[in-house]
Amino acid sequence: MPKSEALAVGLAAVVLVVVLPLCNALPADAPFAVSNFTLNLFGKFLTYAILALGLDLLWGYAGVLSLGHGVFFGLGAYAMGMHLMLEIGAKSVYQSALPDFMVWNQVTALPLFWKPFHSVVFTLAAIVLVPALFGLAFGYLAFRSRIRGVYFSIITQALALSAWLVFNRNEMNLGGTDGLADFKTVFGFPLNRPGTQRGLYAVTALTLVGAYLLCRWITLTRAGKVLVAIRDSETRVLFSGYSPAAYKLFVFVVSAMLAGLAGALYAPQVGIVTPAKIGVLPSIEMVVWVAAGGRGTLYGAVIGAFGVNWIQSWLTTSYPDLWLLFLGGLFMGAVLFFPDGVVGALGRLLARARRVVTRRAALDAPLLSQATRGSIRPPSSDE
Repeated sequence: MPKSEALAVGLAAVVLVVVLPLCNALPADAPFAVSNFTLNLFGKFLTYAILALGLDLLWGYAGVLSLGHGVFFGLGAYAMGMHLMLEIGAKSVYQSALPDFMVWNQVTALPLFWKPFHSVVFTLAAIVLVPALFGLAFGYLAFRSRIRGVYFSIITQALALSAWLVFNRNEMNLGGTDGLADFKTVFGFPLNRPGTQRGLYAVTALTLVGAYLLCRWITLTRAGKVLVAIRDSETRVLFSGYSPAAYKLFVFVVSAMLAGLAGALYAPQVGIVTPAKIGVLPSIEMVVWVAAGGRGTLYGAVIGAFGVNWIQSWLTTSYPDLWLLFLGGLFMGAVLFFPDGVVGALGRLLARARRVVTRRAALDAPLLSQATRGSIRPPSSDE
């Protein structure tokens, strides 16, 4: 990693992990105080940034466009949500050991697949392994069949639609269309306390930094170079003796794991998990984050996820009817006018400005040389 990038990552880590939580701990009337609402909102944006990193690794470096990453995000969120629902216990509305929606649906006993989520260790393992195993199975079948390009995007979109339909069914005992909500505690800490939310934010920020370092390390290894080669010409990579399917499966599983981890951090901070985060529309929005920020850069994906959702938060509050129009315009603008995103556009502007400065310096050099020679006169005889 270049020193400038390492310095920027370190500075961003200090601001996100240390400075913002400390500002949140200040009194509300302090000059640099950050409100609980703002910190919680930033925490949600950071979970999106973790997912965007994995998607950028898959799409920006390997050239594999997935339109179904909402499924992996939802799997991680539901895994965490199931544990949080079981933590409520008798504190629920019906004072039953069963979650409220099961009481509504007249379920008399806790389903068998719910019981392991009583364990914190099992929950933490499921958050990572369930999306990873699901991604492994799906990716193996898809890449082994040499499905690529737009066809892969279509089947991932179909996967998102199928998962959305399944999770909406009450027979799944996952809350149906209402999902999982009304969480009370997270690993024993009350969620309504500012200190707990501050801790969740700090964990999310640390996870984002760790995810960025992991993705950057992958891109700097030989595997990362092969991923870029696959993006540029998969046929040449195949003729060079490498197996593109194996590399694409690897990066697909890593991306799914990061998405599941992001979903698990999202659930306790937002307080609700519904099938709405699994469907086709949120999966397309995730692609828009990466496209708007700049794919193939990693930090562009982080900027895109944070920036687009910040604008969305403002628009949905001030102009709720314009958000979808803005999202569509942003995606079309990124594709037509800024194919490499905001980061790429800024990079081109800086490169153009640097060329202009260099050209002017080259044109001014002879003039300066002549002026310098003209200002030097030969010494007189009196001297």
